[in-house]
Amino acid sequence: MATPPVAEPVARIRGLNDAFRRGFSGGRVVMNAGVAALPNVARVALLAAVRGFNRFDADNEPHSEHDFGMVTLAGFRCFWKIDCYDRDLRFDSPNPADPAVTTRVLTVMQAEEYGGGRRSGHRRPADGGCTRLSNRC
Repeated sequence: MATPPVAEPVARIRGLNDAFRRGFSGGRVVMNAGVAALPNVARVALLAAVRGFNRFDADNEPHSEHDFGMVTLAGFRCFWKIDCYDRDLRFDSPNPADPAVTTRVLTVMQAEEYGGGRRSGHRRPADGGCTRLSNRC
């Protein structure tokens, strides 16, 4: 059996990430404290901007998985990041291209909240660092 080209899993991951980000369905959406503290109307506009984000390029998307972006809204620069965990949200997904073994977590944060942590730059949702918006898995 031939090994599939590297582009196939990346294209699958990109498609799953895009579908999740656009619809907030099929994973969890969380926000860090700075975003949670924004007025409701600002949060709604910010989440709409994340859903509509399509400015991917080599600078913000070197792996072509559509898992990170930045939006500016009312003077606030915010990042969003999609991480792929196992179904128990304890470890990285064994296969981010397979939704049967993956829970996607989209974190929205103010730019100054970004830093530290694993490769994603944010804390896991189970540790209390984020506020859950959606639990539609």
